[in-house]
Parts: sequence; C-alpha cells; structure tokens
Amino acid sequence: MAPKKEVKQEKVMLGRPGNNLKSGIVGLANVGKSTFFQALTKCQLGNPANFPYATINPEEARVVVPDERFDWLCSHYKPKSEVPSNLTVYDIAGLTRGASTGAGLGNAFLSHIRAVDAIFQVVRCFDDAEIIHVEGDVDPIRDLEIISEELRLKDIEFTEKALENLSKQTRRGGQTLEMKKMKEEQATVEKVLEILKEGKDVRHQDWSPKEVETINPLFLLSAKPVVYLVNLSERDYIRQKNKHLPKIAEWTKSHAPGDPIIPISVSFEDRLTRFESQKEIDEECEKVGAKSSLPKIITTMRKSMNLGSFFTTGSDEVRQWTIRNGTKAPQAAGVIHGDFEKTFIQAVIYPYNILKELGSEAEVKSQGKVMTKGKDYVVEDGDIILIKAGAAKG
Repeated sequence: MAPKKEVKQEKVMLGRPGNNLKSGIVGLANVGKSTFFQALTKCQLGNPANFPYATINPEEARVVVPDERFDWLCSHYKPKSEVPSNLTVYDIAGLTRGASTGAGLGNAFLSHIRAVDAIFQVVRCFDDAEIIHVEGDVDPIRDLEIISEELRLKDIEFTEKALENLSKQTRRGGQTLEMKKMKEEQATVEKVLEILKEGKDVRHQDWSPKEVETINPLFLLSAKPVVYLVNLSERDYIRQKNKHLPKIAEWTKSHAPGDPIIPISVSFEDRLTRFESQKEIDEECEKVGAKSSLPKIITTMRKSMNLGSFFTTGSDEVRQWTIRNGTKAPQAAGVIHGDFEKTFIQAVIYPYNILKELGSEAEVKSQGKVMTKGKDYVVEDGDIILIKAGAAKG
C-alpha cells in the first residue's frame, strides 16, 4: 500500500482577515508617541504636549511604504500616475497604570487598541527634566511590564465574558453539531484564559486553525503583533549606546520572543522633518553619522502584519497594492475592485524580479516567463498582475 500523503495544514494567522489593516502607536503618557506620529506621517495631526493625555482621540494618517521595486517600476514606465502602498497608523492616547479598570482614559484607550490590527509600542529610554514621566522616573522595564499587564488584564476580562456566554449555552446539553461546535469553542476560550492568567500573551502561543477561528472574534489585545520602538536621546541613538538597551533585549527575549525591537530617537526624527529637502536631510544624516529609522519601522511593521504587495503597471499608472501574504488571485483582484473578485476569470502574471532582470515586458513575453493563473493561484509578493474579469451583473 502506498503511504498516505500527509496533508499540510495551512497556518492560519491570528487577527482580522483582510488587506486594509491598521497599526496603532501605544505607550505610557509622555514617551514620545505623538512626536513620533508626526515625524512618521510628516503631518501635524498629532498633538504633542508636555502633559499626559495630550492626544484624546486616536489620530489617523496614512504612511507611504518605502519600496525600491515600486521606485524602479515608476522610473521604468514613467506613468502619468504613481500610487504607492501605504500603512494606516493611529496615534492613541497615553496609557496609565490601572487602565484596564478605567484609570486615566483607560476604557477609551483600550477600545482604540481593539480597533487596530498591530501595535507600535513606544518605550522611553531618554532622561529629560523638561518632560515629566507619568511614573516619576525613567524605567523602561517597569513601563513594559505595566503595558503588557494592562493589556492582558483587559484580555482576561474579555475572555471571561465570552466564556460566561458560551457556558450558558453549553449547559443546555445535547448532541447536535451546533452544541459540539460550541463545546469546542468553550474549550479554546478556557485554554486562552489559562494562558492569560499565567501571564503569557496569546500571540506567542501555537494555535490550530480551528482555535484561531474562535480567538479572532474576541479581538484580544495580546494577540496583536507588536513592534517595540525604544526611544533614545539623539546622542545615544547616534552613538548606538544606552544603558537600558541590554535589559530591554533580555526582557523581550523572555516575555515577547521574536517581537522586533527597533532603537529610534524621536527627537532626531522630529529634527529631520524640519529640513526643506531630501538633500538637506541626507547631508544632516551624513554629518552626524546616523540615518532615519522610519523606513525600517514601516517595513518591519508590514512584515509583522504578514503583508505583501503586488503591482499593476503601464504608462497610465503604476500602483502597488497591499495584500495579506497567502491571498489567492480572486481575493487580490477584489482589492483592485470588489466586482473583480466575483467575476474573476484569470490572472496574467510575471514576477517583478524577472522584469527587472530582462529589462522589458516584450523580453519577458519572448522568453515565455508570463504565466496565466486561475482561482487557486496564491499571489506572491512582488508579482506584476493583469486581471481578466467578466462583466459585473447589474
């Protein structure tokens, strides 16, 4: 007998499915969140001020994603219109100890985090007598502990509520398929609760596709990907040294394994935004011997959210589209236009790196590198795509 072929189980991502994902900037009050938001978005939407809760409502902006492939395609096609990918970023009011029980702006703050798909967590590592620290002194490990504990306490509350609702229903008993499904869901929610009570975060555990289906609608705060931004003084950032950095690396290794840590100097980034031209920015970076960490921050967050890109090209427009990695061709077509997903026929595809290597579309075609793919094709990061779809039904 031939050995049974093992079916590879697809790993299902925690979090909201979809391609229009948002990230939120989170941290204690006065750690540099709003100034970081302004530097990142090159706009004045945030409201940095030297007191807690300067940002009352989450402010939103879209940030262009830096991508050399997009830049190359634009210089190659010289289109009338250039539309890069962007990342939606929210600046969220500062957290305080006790937020999970409503302290400060606790409940509003936590509901705003629930609405985003990933978190930039800003941690203060700079001393400045002019900028008060809500906890009295600079201690990034304590700050990290406060935030992770507050988010976890709120998750426990959400999970207990969900468990209570499920228990009411499963108590009725019975052997129906619906009851079996509810009992499985209850077992998953109990497992989540146990993990949270042990002081662990949901995102660092292994979950089966079925468990993920139960976890995602709970919108748990500790299930969201996190990128840690360590806010240093300009001096420390330039010399790449700070007494707190080794301790932060140690803390994340044991509490948040695999989560990226990026050192940043918000005051340096803020100073760079004041220059008139890119040439002046480049000259300043060369003079001080440091460069902006904003491009790395944006691309790292995209990676943490498992986002990729495909391109549509031509002399009229070059556009970069954002999708979740693992998206199939019809769903990718739906990002361009909702009707295309329903009326999808096929996709004509070739990878960006083949076009760059061969130099022209004509050469790509003559070498037989153009592929025609159907509904089951999983779009690869960097694909150049032409969608063929039928007429939408009126």
